[in-house]
Amino acid sequence: MTTVLVADDDSDIRELVAFKLGQAGYDVLAVGDGAAALETARAQEPDLAILDLMMPGLSGLDVCSQLRRDEATAALPVIMLTAKAQEQDVATGFATGADDYVVKPFSPRELVSRVQAVLARTAS
Repeated sequence: MTTVLVADDDSDIRELVAFKLGQAGYDVLAVGDGAAALETARAQEPDLAILDLMMPGLSGLDVCSQLRRDEATAALPVIMLTAKAQEQDVATGFATGADDYVVKPFSPRELVSRVQAVLARTAS
């Protein structure tokens, strides 16, 4: 089964995303901060990571950057999930290595569709 790592410091959003992904048939690893996201990505080897941009300690950008530098996680698809919607924020997310960028508030159905699309693109 496909495993998705969800890292968001807002427990309501984390639980909503985990619930919707679970409904869509994914196994979900949910964590509340960037350090836990990095540790979980390295230990559990998920198929995709959804990272909140603004988390305490390590931000989603920090996590994405570290994942890209580590040979074991360099190819892990990453979707940024954030309230930062300015053009520069989006550009920074992609420049850091994100495969997609979803702005809060978001449609859970759209997020699941984007997860499916990113996984399909990276599988080929």
